[in-house]
Amino acid sequence: MRAATRPEHRPSSRSWLRRTVPVAAVAAALFASAVAPADAGNPHEAQASHAAPASHGAAPSHGWVATWGTSPSGKVDNGCASCTIRDVVHTSVGGKTVRVHLSNVFGTAPLVVDEATVALPSTPGTAQVQPGTMRPLEFRGTQRVTIPAGRAVVSDPVRLEVPADHDLLVSTYTPGYSTPMTFHPGAQQDSFFTSGTNATEATSAAALPQKTQAWHFVTGVDVTGSHARGTVVAFGDSITDGYQSTYNVDHRWPNFLAGRLNATHHPLGVVDAGIGGNRVLLDGGDGFGPAAVSRFQRDVLDQTDVRTVIVLLGINDIQQEPHQLDPAKITAGLSRMAAMAHARGIRVLGGTLTPFEGWSTYDASEEAARQGVNDWIRRTRAYDGYVDFDAAVRDPADPHRMLAVYDSGDHLHPNDIGYAAMGDAIDLGAL
Repeated sequence: MRAATRPEHRPSSRSWLRRTVPVAAVAAALFASAVAPADAGNPHEAQASHAAPASHGAAPSHGWVATWGTSPSGKVDNGCASCTIRDVVHTSVGGKTVRVHLSNVFGTAPLVVDEATVALPSTPGTAQVQPGTMRPLEFRGTQRVTIPAGRAVVSDPVRLEVPADHDLLVSTYTPGYSTPMTFHPGAQQDSFFTSGTNATEATSAAALPQKTQAWHFVTGVDVTGSHARGTVVAFGDSITDGYQSTYNVDHRWPNFLAGRLNATHHPLGVVDAGIGGNRVLLDGGDGFGPAAVSRFQRDVLDQTDVRTVIVLLGINDIQQEPHQLDPAKITAGLSRMAAMAHARGIRVLGGTLTPFEGWSTYDASEEAARQGVNDWIRRTRAYDGYVDFDAAVRDPADPHRMLAVYDSGDHLHPNDIGYAAMGDAIDLGAL
């Protein structure tokens, strides 16, 4: 099942940072002033005031493409003081030079990052560093950076041969007790951390013995020196985020799309901008992100060298309380985002909403709303084309339900096989 194209038209509540044994409780209080602004006169410290506000200004391209990205969805106070976090991320395309995006967009005070590094792992899914690959990150020539609340920063370029379809380790050390951490929960990926010490340059996995199932601070990795011709952003909710896929194997549908693109002679970088629980029209609170219409600028338009966005959103507006059962209100939000993308010369593909009969809230009124949104996606000229994810995973004998072989068991989220079917449903020529 491939994307239908048209002629060009332009006008979950969990503890996210947990100890290996036992699971650490997430503290309730938020320490808004835990980190004081650093002394601006310190010549060894870079202030992140040069970074664009999170809602304005894409990272300049100049040959850069995004090889990995995630959407920060809230803040967490995890009780980790003087914390080193080693985020494990997975590239889509390779390159010879890298730069890293760090975010304090949900922080309530300046965030001090005393040191940060990037490296390749010796074994996928671990904190063990491959010898000879550790690189310090600098920000305007200094290793220490202060990121104001609500802002983000991009590191200086660093030479590192980064393979396509490969894990990458990004480590950050935040001294003292930091402002609540900007994070992306539900990463479907183990990352690692330790408290009380700077372990950013440690090469042994033993230095970071504790695990987290969230990404903290790190929101993007760009590369140059690849054959990629731009970036595709997969913009969605938990289904785009890969919820219920197998941990640590990168079986989200955007990963399968990236694999197919890498098999071509003209690959594209792929950014997964899915947030579990995300809605088109309403904010979801910490962990579920702001409404899609309000985060579209930051999570799509501000990405590096974006050529195409695939939008798969609306099912949470329908099935979550308060239920939005008027398809026209959902599609108005989808139209608004498409217009924003077209104004920047970005191609837009809409994804039809996948079936969910058997899910806890499912009823005839919710099904009618889903069908109404899908009818619009298949016929609208607000999009440049569509990907029929619905047709790709539904049961032909009962099209209101996901085919059993694709169903994770909750009747809403696909399993690994279902996500592979979704990744295969996209016409690469439409991108």
